[in-house]
Amino acid sequence: MGTGLFLVLVPLARYVVLDLMESDLHQIIHSSQPLTLEHVRYFLYQLLRGLKYIHSANVIHRDLKPSNLLINENCELKIGDFGMARGLCTKPDEYKYFMTEYVATRWYRAPELMLSLHEYTQAIDMWSVGCIFAEMLGRKQLFPGKNYIHQLQLIITVLGTPPAKVVHSIGADRVRAYIQSLPSRQPVPWESLYQDADRKALVLLSKMLRFDPRERISVGEALSSPFLAKYHDPDDEPDCIPAFDFDFDKQVLTKEQIKEAIVAEINDFHERREGIRRKTQGPSCAGECGEACVWASFGCWRNCPGAPAQNDWLGTKVVSGSRLAPAGTASPSPLS
Repeated sequence: MGTGLFLVLVPLARYVVLDLMESDLHQIIHSSQPLTLEHVRYFLYQLLRGLKYIHSANVIHRDLKPSNLLINENCELKIGDFGMARGLCTKPDEYKYFMTEYVATRWYRAPELMLSLHEYTQAIDMWSVGCIFAEMLGRKQLFPGKNYIHQLQLIITVLGTPPAKVVHSIGADRVRAYIQSLPSRQPVPWESLYQDADRKALVLLSKMLRFDPRERISVGEALSSPFLAKYHDPDDEPDCIPAFDFDFDKQVLTKEQIKEAIVAEINDFHERREGIRRKTQGPSCAGECGEACVWASFGCWRNCPGAPAQNDWLGTKVVSGSRLAPAGTASPSPLS
């Protein structure tokens, strides 16, 4: 005779399950691992595909660099480390609130960040992508500046003297005076820096690394470049719909309002939890026990054949730029 007791397993912990990424792009570039042009093309495409989604959400990553690009053995790439990401502000009078100067690791930092152009845009991410692209082609950093001044000098050595309209838009007088004091320089041809590189790759690189952010190629334009035609598929390069709304982040709250907001969030959490509890109670279990089970979908899957399978309630969502290559297109060989 049964006791009428049922084992109920209430979940006491939450787990975030992510794909295993064995390496990152920095480790691969600076290793003895062969890195073919097809690897470069595939990595760059995935980076741009993921960045397109990020930018469509009105978000700037602000810290793109090889060590923040995770890679697995199948050459799949995922963008990581959103600790410095910010929402894109569309109103000029709100730039000061949203943006800070100290963003991006120095070697991948766009010149407008160092030239005191406060109103920067998503173009700073495209500069970082260009630096990463060049690093894959040459297997060494393009602008490994030792400090702020040295960083500017390296950029000017390659790109030449900044255009007059860029110099005139520099906000800090001292920075503008320093740039104007430098001798005039002509840009170095990309072909002389990367003699074995594909011509289409260098054309794309030159459009990413422009002094003037307004002339820098956008992520959508980069995806449409001839160099990436092998993988480009407009129907499989999604946007974030709707874009993120960051109005809540602009509110200036008093101490009491912050307390009220915390209490409201706690109450909302409990209301939503009770709603989940009600949905998981009762006949929804439909197992052999034939009785109401609390947290049925979590508690009965071990002993009740009629309850949902474990895999039905375990799941993850990972933001990445990776996807399978188009039909008939071979992706690069897996990394060893």
